Amino acid sequence: MPLTPETLTKHELVGLRVRVVSATNPDLEAIEGRVVAETMRTLTVESESRARQVPKRGARFEFALTDEAADSREGSGTASKLGSETAGERSGQSDSGEGVAYVTVDGATLLSRPALRTETGGNSKWR
Repeated sequence: MPLTPETLTKHELVGLRVRVVSATNPDLEAIEGRVVAETMRTLTVESESRARQVPKRGARFEFALTDEAADSREGSGTASKLGSETAGERSGQSDSGEGVAYVTVDGATLLSRPALRTETGGNSKWR
């Protein structure tokens, strides 16, 4: 399954660029960097200065999907092509500059064991 804004929550998050858009703890807002670890309830975000653990519950995360982060196969769209409400393309805030899709995700949708979330697809009512 290709990495797109719609399938982001079903994929591995480690290695993706992320920014904390909002959080119940205001000290955690505006943290940005790369996801280096994920547990059932937290994301560890490493910036240039240090790594910080951010609780998923009560936070909204903005992930940057670049063409290299997405599957290189044809058909792996970006937010600018898909036009999703929770995603969009912005300029001036990416590593590479172009081909970046920004996807905002409520941390509550990520509350599960990472291995289970990626293996089961995340939305199944039947297990």
